[in-house]
Amino acid sequence: MAEVQAVKDLDTVKLISYLLKRTYGQQIADVWDVGLNLALRISDLLSIKFENIHDERLTLVEGKTSKQATIKLNDKARSIIGRIKEEHPEHIYLFQSYRNQWSKGLDEAPISRRYVSRAFAAIGEEVGIKLGTHSMRKTRGYHLYKNTNDIARVMKMLRHSSEAVTLRYIGITQEDVDRDFAELEL
Repeated sequence: MAEVQAVKDLDTVKLISYLLKRTYGQQIADVWDVGLNLALRISDLLSIKFENIHDERLTLVEGKTSKQATIKLNDKARSIIGRIKEEHPEHIYLFQSYRNQWSKGLDEAPISRRYVSRAFAAIGEEVGIKLGTHSMRKTRGYHLYKNTNDIARVMKMLRHSSEAVTLRYIGITQEDVDRDFAELEL
């Protein structure tokens, strides 16, 4: 699998959402916007069922680690989730595939990881970034680190156990760390 990047410019984050909506529709743009706000792996993001959302929290067991994740939903995530629920009250999954409208007898399922991946990659080419499904998670981690300079906090949010892995994951290079030391004089 090709290495994907965090989106480091906030205007580009918004542009990607706009381009996804324009090219692929609201649902894929919602995957991007909710994914940015929840920092989940794509398999976990797509597996979210409305029954996993209680009050202002999302609770699920992560597929990769089997760890329980309890995430407080911010205003943007709650707003998008509320709109989706209102528009599709019969849906089981937050990002449910519409294929069932045409294929009777199939069980409900979320949209495919492959479809999301292809959409993101195509928009990434358009904006000149190696964009993939992990870009949402990496982007959130990157911006949390830039806002707080607290790698432990980023590690906790991403549920990582190694600083080095987290720094590499969010795209913080030794050059970035050196620049932070040089620029911050106390």
